[in-house]
Amino acid sequence: MSFYSFAKAVVYGVFKPIYRMEVIGKENMPKEGGVLLCTNHIHNFDPPIVGIVAPRPVHFMAKEELFSVPILGRLVPHLNAFPVKRGMSDREALRKGLKVLKDGHVLGLFPEGTRSKTGELGKGLAGAGFFALRTDAAVVPCAIIGPYKAFSRLKVVFGHPIDMSSLRNNKASAEETTEVIMNEIRKLIEAHKK
Repeated sequence: MSFYSFAKAVVYGVFKPIYRMEVIGKENMPKEGGVLLCTNHIHNFDPPIVGIVAPRPVHFMAKEELFSVPILGRLVPHLNAFPVKRGMSDREALRKGLKVLKDGHVLGLFPEGTRSKTGELGKGLAGAGFFALRTDAAVVPCAIIGPYKAFSRLKVVFGHPIDMSSLRNNKASAEETTEVIMNEIRKLIEAHKK
């Protein structure tokens, strides 16, 4: 068993009794090939929650500061995470993300760049559009619908892959493409809100 699989089982064991997780649309995740998984961001626990319920291992960009935290900093790279500098264009992180997708893996992104203080969906940054346009990866929207309250239901909804062909053919901008992705996340939230 890989460390990732072991950690996934441990984290699942921790979260399962606390949150009544309902996972919808797992079958929408392509079984192979690169996948850009774009999710809203409402809580610090979003990455582990998405990681344990996704049907395939997910690689996440994680803020650089996490890698210097004692103990956690040593574990994070084994959980398929790689560092990104916030508030600036981090070319190394962009290259790494492109490689994850081109190698046929799943790259998990929170297009808002930071968690929402209100729980409402914020504006997406251009990074999601950049990855969607620069690769042939399937783009799967995902919605986490809280609240994160003990013993209450937490939904994770995987949407159908977004048809990127017209955006790619028409040379859409990264910003326009991110907006399309955010709209799909918004639709999932609206459709599955309690």
